[in-house]
Amino acid sequence: MGAYTKQDIFRMVEEEDVEFIRLQFTDMFGTLKNIAITKSQLEKALENQCMFDGSSIEGFVRIEESDMYLYPDLSTFAIFPWRPQQGKVARIICDIYRPNGRPFEGDPRYILRKTLVEAQGLGYQFDVGPECEFFLFHTDEDGQPTTLSHERAGYFDLGPVDLGENARRDMVLTLEEMGFGIEASHHEVAPAQHEIDFHYNECLTTADHIMTFKLAVKTIAKRFGLFASFMPKPRYGVNGSGMHINMSVSKDGRNIFEDPSDPMGLSQEAYYFMGGLMKHIRGMAAVTNPLVNSYKRLVPGFEAPMDIAWSATNRSPLIRIPAARGAATRIELRSPDPAANPYLALAVCLAAGLDGVKNQIKPPEPVDANIFEMSKSEKQALQIASLPSDLYEAVQEMKKDALICGVLGEHISEKYAKAKLAEWEAYQKQVTEWEISNYLYKI
Repeated sequence: MGAYTKQDIFRMVEEEDVEFIRLQFTDMFGTLKNIAITKSQLEKALENQCMFDGSSIEGFVRIEESDMYLYPDLSTFAIFPWRPQQGKVARIICDIYRPNGRPFEGDPRYILRKTLVEAQGLGYQFDVGPECEFFLFHTDEDGQPTTLSHERAGYFDLGPVDLGENARRDMVLTLEEMGFGIEASHHEVAPAQHEIDFHYNECLTTADHIMTFKLAVKTIAKRFGLFASFMPKPRYGVNGSGMHINMSVSKDGRNIFEDPSDPMGLSQEAYYFMGGLMKHIRGMAAVTNPLVNSYKRLVPGFEAPMDIAWSATNRSPLIRIPAARGAATRIELRSPDPAANPYLALAVCLAAGLDGVKNQIKPPEPVDANIFEMSKSEKQALQIASLPSDLYEAVQEMKKDALICGVLGEHISEKYAKAKLAEWEAYQKQVTEWEISNYLYKI
């Protein structure tokens, strides 16, 4: 991945024997989509002339205004290592435009770009490093995913106890071949749960990387007869999967979160950025934790944060300040999960933080005690608020937060809220196995 020209793309396609190019984009819910073309159509694509039916994508447009155009971002050209070595397959991530040449306001990548423009206007660069967790499950005889695994490994275990070690190794090698810098990979707390961390990078690049990461992980898992799931809480009684987001802001090449003269090594901008995140986190939750299932991760007993607090000394609050200082000074937001659309999630994180900086929103005092062990009354005494307890509450909080709705724009905020409320309503009508097993024989 680099700063390619059209001529670079044509040359690489010829030299690498690329036959198919996938023009990728992401829908409102973070699902990767694509249109595949042969190299004979590449020139047309690079001239922004590839059109598709936007009315077929949920949350995009009505049928009477359906024509949309794909504008390839040349810097995202990459060859898929897992495809044939003759007649290779490459991809280019695209932005979505209307026929009048204006960016489509329902394109999540545009939402992030628009938010980054505001940061750039202040001279800021927003850098992000995600920690993506996932499960590796067996598939059934029809190749469909299950939540079954023979594995019993735990945190940092290794093979042969870690039965997914070989698959994870191939995932790392594949990602590195695609240009990722992989910092670490390891088994996570729950059986069959894994984490792969890739290098900090500029925000838009990181969002693109998260989408590519999910595709690569799922593809390599399938080669091993496994299914990689980024569902936040696929199994009862074990830890769910998070996507902690590490954030820093730089200006003129310097990390502005650092201040050696502060007792914690943090600048006023770092405190204000944190204050903005804490002010808007309830309104952000429907984006950072977008599923009914997301809130089954955010429950007591499984290390996921539920309480709006921060600390530099323990991992129980919503926000943690990792120990590294200097250029590595950063804020870690621990509530997001891997079901989130990364473009929208990073956009609301940045906007909330910038609101804190611009309006000098101070965070409360740090909470260095283990919040997981506090009683309700102890939390109330410290004025520790909590995250929304379910998707319905999260959507209502989002609708009340003018900043978050403004970041998403009228198009996405309205369609997203409508879709998520419909998801909640459909869930509310379900009769679960838990209800049957607990009530049927009693009543």
